Amino acid sequence: MDMKVKYSRLAVILSVIVLLAGCMYPGEDNAGKEIAYADQLEVIQKAVDAYQKNTGGLLPIKTRDMDTDIYIKYPIEFGKIVPAYTEKIPTNAYENGGIYQYVLMDVETDPTVKLVDLRSAERIRELNLRKNINGRVPFNEPVGEFVYTVDFEAMGFKEPLTVPSPYSDALLPIVIGGDGHFYIDYSIDLNRILEEQQPDVQEGEDIRYLLADDYPVLPAYSLPYTVDDNNEPIFMKVTK
Repeated sequence: MDMKVKYSRLAVILSVIVLLAGCMYPGEDNAGKEIAYADQLEVIQKAVDAYQKNTGGLLPIKTRDMDTDIYIKYPIEFGKIVPAYTEKIPTNAYENGGIYQYVLMDVETDPTVKLVDLRSAERIRELNLRKNINGRVPFNEPVGEFVYTVDFEAMGFKEPLTVPSPYSDALLPIVIGGDGHFYIDYSIDLNRILEEQQPDVQEGEDIRYLLADDYPVLPAYSLPYTVDDNNEPIFMKVTK
């Protein structure tokens, strides 16, 4: 799919009522920086390619733990490519007041510049803060094996928290895993792709690549998904 995907301009302030006053998303006061401009991705991709060539195969990335989720594992360290390989940090990057973190995927075979929408990270940070204050894990109804809806009322929220989808106009729910961690639920967008594009997917394979491969923005902070007998997205079985 062409990287110039049509994105709806999302409101920077998500209209949800929360009790944590003053909590803002990264770049909330920087209108116009939320769009994932294809030309900015192209500039950084060229800079990464040049850096790799000139350093004998090294990549301009920050070090993360090996067990870090693959979609946030390799953030780009702009200090290694700016200004030597590109003039400036993109305007939509977190380091420049934007809402995206620039990361690399496929680092072993074909290092590719992608984006992480940090509004998801901010929502999860907010929930973790409230969970730590309450001192309890807010499990509610099961929506998969060891995956549950969040008891927002028990956490002190008047309404469930959501995040704007980077792929559509949808507001995405937040779920909690049996490990006590919060995750973004991308079922809405995965179901849309399965219905509209009817890709050849198999039960048991992680279908998040349907989003990761075709869009600039990655499905970060999520659990693996597969399909059921009706070719609908479901959470993959996990061991805990």
